[in-house]
Amino acid sequence: MKIILRAGNVLRNGPEKILIDDYIARAKGLARGTGFLSVEEQGIELKGQNDRSAETAKLLSGIGTSDELILLDERGKSPSSREIAKHFARLRDDSVGACYILIGGADGFEPSMVKEMRPGRITKWSFGAQTWPHKMVRVMAAEQIYRSLSILAGTPYHRD
Repeated sequence: MKIILRAGNVLRNGPEKILIDDYIARAKGLARGTGFLSVEEQGIELKGQNDRSAETAKLLSGIGTSDELILLDERGKSPSSREIAKHFARLRDDSVGACYILIGGADGFEPSMVKEMRPGRITKWSFGAQTWPHKMVRVMAAEQIYRSLSILAGTPYHRD
């Protein structure tokens, strides 16, 4: 299974980009040994998209109906790192081809478009009740992907 972190707009440089690249590289190093094909981060250019529907359409493009879709949303549940690791392991064991973790634009996702693509199968996760800067959410998501794979690999990175 592939794990793909997809977010609006491309980060070109800066401390957040350095952290994301580091966590994704670490996760890639653990991927094969834990039964995952790959881990990647995708920035989807949203400039020129002036409404939530257009942004949502671009973020959802190319995602297959059998792929897992996880939306990072302030109204989602807040799973623990171990719960995230178990979720990835279940998807892997169920032979899901890809798991897309999506971070929407400033106005979030267009609900009707997501429901149309995934009737009754929408997973939403949150990093708590606070509002986080978009770049920080990307860093935290990349870190949680790495942490989850480190849990599955049995490394000492995660401590309960």
